[in-house]
Amino acid sequence: MASTNDPFQFQEFEEAGNLLEANRDAVTISIEEDNIKPDKQRKAAGFTPDGDDEDPLASDDKTELLSGPNKSVPFWTFEYYQRFFDIETHHVKERIIGSVLPWPGKNFVHVHLRRNPDLYGPFWICTTLVFAIAISGNISNFLVHLGKPNYKYTPEFRKVTIAATAIFSYAWFVPLALWGLLLWRNNKIMNLVSYSFMEIVCVYGYSLAIYIPAVVLWIIPYEWLRWCSIVVAVCLSGSVLVMTFWPAVRDDHPKVIIAILSAIAVLNILLAVGCKAYFFSKPEAVLPADSSAATGLTKAPSST
Repeated sequence: MASTNDPFQFQEFEEAGNLLEANRDAVTISIEEDNIKPDKQRKAAGFTPDGDDEDPLASDDKTELLSGPNKSVPFWTFEYYQRFFDIETHHVKERIIGSVLPWPGKNFVHVHLRRNPDLYGPFWICTTLVFAIAISGNISNFLVHLGKPNYKYTPEFRKVTIAATAIFSYAWFVPLALWGLLLWRNNKIMNLVSYSFMEIVCVYGYSLAIYIPAVVLWIIPYEWLRWCSIVVAVCLSGSVLVMTFWPAVRDDHPKVIIAILSAIAVLNILLAVGCKAYFFSKPEAVLPADSSAATGLTKAPSST
């Protein structure tokens, strides 16, 4: 039998109650609440367990980003073009500045687009250019005939339609033809540089930004100023296009290189000269109202 003074002998819980009665100020520790109190304190302080740390919206964004490239959306749907209008304002500003001030040796696609073309900037550049051409053409025509008593000003709204047809056809059909040509040549000659259709459209759209201030200068009725602005705009816009598409054709046959780059430059020149010739043509002289009567009518000879 074990001794009563054996320290390893099992003690009854009643002895613990007697000890608490003897010293009521003693501190007790509850093992069950050891894990509960820290949780309550974390919740009270605004902390959540490790499993709840992740925001459900953030996890949804991660899942969407991971599953985004795997989705294939048809190009005739609205969702396909929606991502081309999701762009920050400072990116559009950088691309406009890069198209207006091209730097030699820098490719516009590689430096500014970074495989992320947009349609927001090209759409508004083309739209602004359409209204700038139409409005400037009407104002120029009004200023030329200002002060002539026999001239009655009539706004020509058809200029908006004609300008829109010319600008948007140039900004869409020319890139489409160039994309098809580069794709055909790339199949024949394995080229290291290739551009998508949206990248080519983006480059052409931003290359038209320099024409907006040039068209505004065409309001001033001085032919030398108009032609100087045309030369500057054509050189800047054409240099952006040539430097961008030069890497895509430099490995091709020399005759093909000359033909493609010449076509790019000539179409750019034709757009500028055509807009100037049609919307800002030299006005015809207006004859006085009674001039035809004075010159066309002669006095009948007297019968007597």
